[in-house]
Amino acid sequence: MIRHSRRHCVVELQALPLRIGQIRRILSAQLRHWQLDPLIDRAALGVTELLSNVHRHADPDKTCTVEIELRLGRLTVSVSDSDPRLPVRRDIDVDALATCGRGLALVEAVSEAWGARRHPDGSGKAVWFSLRAAPGPAAPTAPVGIGAKPVRDPARPVLVAVDRAPAPTALPVAVPVGARPG
Repeated sequence: MIRHSRRHCVVELQALPLRIGQIRRILSAQLRHWQLDPLIDRAALGVTELLSNVHRHADPDKTCTVEIELRLGRLTVSVSDSDPRLPVRRDIDVDALATCGRGLALVEAVSEAWGARRHPDGSGKAVWFSLRAAPGPAAPTAPVGIGAKPVRDPARPVLVAVDRAPAPTALPVAVPVGARPG
């Protein structure tokens, strides 16, 4: 289910691999709508990592809520689930060959701030990150006039092949057989 207002969007879902791709597309579309295109890659990476953590670690189920909010020049993305255990950020250098365990370190690297908090009623937690929102170039509000000028073909270059060998002074003339030279 998707709910949104002008600067707030909420999506409830099961954190399954197929759904994670859908959330990235929803997030990208929402940021384009808010003219925050430069934030799309970082926000998509961050939300992917948070949803992957829900898929991998949340108990008893994988149901979660993604909230995207633009407020006071900051974009905040949070993922809430029903597991009250707070995540632990691992150092990337601990095991350079590990294939997982870098999610929160990546979130920290792409965001300006991140954190986790338990829900006040103890029913789960929310993990969030934020980015400074610098809007992209605004679309023009008035029509843009385009002056029409006739289009002329540019002058085409003339290519000339030059043989630098001297021209012979006398050219041989072929005389047909049976003809008399004259």
